[in-house]
Amino acid sequence: MSTIPTIVVTPSAAANAYARVDRGDAAADAGAGGETGSFGATLERALQGAIDSGHAAEGKATEAIAGGGNLTDVVTALARAELTLQSATAIRDRVVQAYQDIIKMPI
Repeated sequence: MSTIPTIVVTPSAAANAYARVDRGDAAADAGAGGETGSFGATLERALQGAIDSGHAAEGKATEAIAGGGNLTDVVTALARAELTLQSATAIRDRVVQAYQDIIKMPI
């Protein structure tokens, strides 16, 4: 059984990514040591992981419908895809709420 991939974002890595975005430093996406990147690159990796999870679940389900595959693998892939979608939805909701809070701030 494979583990669910996670992206660990430390406060200092997030601050560095925001600083690079503010400077317009697109070449800094690789980051120091390859483990940190710009906010956009981190977001893109997370979204690509969510898409890959969905494709894996579809592949397992299609394989099961065709009469092959292991039921445990199908259920695990579907549960992983569902968890990924729920996480993405929760993050989106938090970002929208933060944006609305910022818009409501008096200048």
